[in-house]
Amino acid sequence: MDILLALKTNAVSVVMTVLVLLLLWKIRGKQRSFGRLPPGPTPSPLVGNLFQFNFKEAYKYYLELSKKYGSVVTIWLANSPVVIISGYEALKETMIGLGEEFSGRANYPLVMKSTLGYGVLSTSGHRWKEMRRFSLMTLKNFGMGRRSIEERVREEAEYLVEMIKKCEGSAFSPADMLSNAVANVICSIVFGSRFEFEDPQFQFLLQTVNNYFTILSSPLGQLYNIFPRLVSLFPGKHHQLFKDLEAQREYYKSEAQARMDNIDPSCPQDFIEAFVLKMKEEKDKPDTEYNFDNLVSVVLNMFSAGTETSSSTLRHALLLMMKHPDVQERVQREIDEVIGQERWPSIEDRLNLPYTDAVIHEVQRSMDLAPIAVPHKMMCNTEYKGYVIPKGTMVFPLLSSVLIDPKLWKNPNCFDPENFLDADDRFQKNDAFVVFGMGKRACLGEALARTELFLFFTSLLQRFTFKAMVPPEELDTKPENCSFGRMPRTYECYAIPRT
Repeated sequence: MDILLALKTNAVSVVMTVLVLLLLWKIRGKQRSFGRLPPGPTPSPLVGNLFQFNFKEAYKYYLELSKKYGSVVTIWLANSPVVIISGYEALKETMIGLGEEFSGRANYPLVMKSTLGYGVLSTSGHRWKEMRRFSLMTLKNFGMGRRSIEERVREEAEYLVEMIKKCEGSAFSPADMLSNAVANVICSIVFGSRFEFEDPQFQFLLQTVNNYFTILSSPLGQLYNIFPRLVSLFPGKHHQLFKDLEAQREYYKSEAQARMDNIDPSCPQDFIEAFVLKMKEEKDKPDTEYNFDNLVSVVLNMFSAGTETSSSTLRHALLLMMKHPDVQERVQREIDEVIGQERWPSIEDRLNLPYTDAVIHEVQRSMDLAPIAVPHKMMCNTEYKGYVIPKGTMVFPLLSSVLIDPKLWKNPNCFDPENFLDADDRFQKNDAFVVFGMGKRACLGEALARTELFLFFTSLLQRFTFKAMVPPEELDTKPENCSFGRMPRTYECYAIPRT
């Protein structure tokens, strides 16, 4: 009996060994088939390099790899290679110098699930170029219903100030107020009108965006992006998120359908009307990209990316002002000297507020909101630095490597507005300020974001002094989630009206 048991055990061991060897042979064969990939750590069977880094702070692992292997590194997520590009020169050479080759959008499953492969964020090739061109042209030249974007931001800044005044000096959390204000700027552009803050539909749109970014930056989101089919089989918050995203898509589609027969062709009032007019113009073209699927996904891209990034940056900016009251005081002194208290700030004031402008830029740089740009994809086999990166390979542009490079910044490891000031305290541009990305896939809403950050920030500090509920030295300004994005901490504070 013991002999039979031993034989069975040995037989099972032999079979398992053969299976493992076959698996290793298959994986190694696949790795060799990718040709001359850049160097990197040795992957393990099935999981690649997944067990070698912290999902919540993956970008830190990538930074360490760049120190060891250089500006171009290969890691393996499961059995798929990913090339990491780091350092200003390498990113400039690839994202700009080889912009067309690196311009694809990787199939990031969680992002793809939300857009269904349409819109701007998750598309490549002709569709992406057409949607980006139309969106940029509309945002830049159309004026959104003949009202400037600056007017829309200033209107929301006034509502925001009034909401904070209602707190009457009591402690409050600015997170929801800032999200409401920034989201309403997008709504004004997309729908032609703003929502009341308490509107249930508005709050549903905001909550869905918040849940989307929370999951995207969580270990669950990272696992879904690597093993989408497997994670889809397990319960979790991602299932409700997908239902909410679909409901959001249906809402955008209904808004577009309601406009189909009631548009003045000579004066479209919002982004949706401008897109619907284009749909009408090209309705007889069988291969047109102007359809409901692209419209809905472009709007979803604008609303989600535009709301979360700007509101998070403003939230972090106020936290840093409480952490550095001397900086807050100097900003307010400059605003008082240039603008005073009688009128609202305008975008033209930026040139005369060099310190304030430097502070806003330094908030963005030190915050490092998106350490890794949304993943790119190679459009063709490309040779770079003696390596060959095959068509379809996912690429991570490591923006964080530029924003903390001691060769490019005076004080890269701390919050210091001097990083953007010259010897005469004039604002000093720095090409290494890559928070909006680089090259052909740089942020579509950069101009809007710059306008929002400047007008909201100056309007708030013109009228309030923000104070923490604990001494400044006890404030923790380190972001809470570190994965797809570095999200600022939630907090309560006091807003003391300035007289």
